[in-house]
Amino acid sequence: MATKDVLRVMVVDDHVTSRMVTVEALEGLGIRNIVFAKDGREAFTKVSSAPVHLIISDVYMPDVDGLQLVKAMRAHPKLQKTGIILMTGRKDEKIVKLAQQFQVNMVLAKPFTETSLRSAIESVVGRLN
Repeated sequence: MATKDVLRVMVVDDHVTSRMVTVEALEGLGIRNIVFAKDGREAFTKVSSAPVHLIISDVYMPDVDGLQLVKAMRAHPKLQKTGIILMTGRKDEKIVKLAQQFQVNMVLAKPFTETSLRSAIESVVGRLN
């Protein structure tokens, strides 16, 4: 069975349109087991009870942002090894450095292409096919 068939992914973004663009791109890659959350707080609550293999999260969100979500995930014994890709539309070196410090697996620029998304995912979980 291919990785894409068993991979469980959570998309976290406060903008519905961005969330749906990401979900559609994942579906285009053949990934079907997708859940989503509107912010870091909701994401952490959901993955605490139903873990995922990979989180793809926006950085800038109200309440609990992407970096705060990463920090909480890395501090949680059962969730600390979850793959995390942060997406950002801002080219901010500070975010990239913080992401590295918090052990984010990959930072992906928005808007992304299906090819760049596939590459980011495969760098975290291995080949999808």
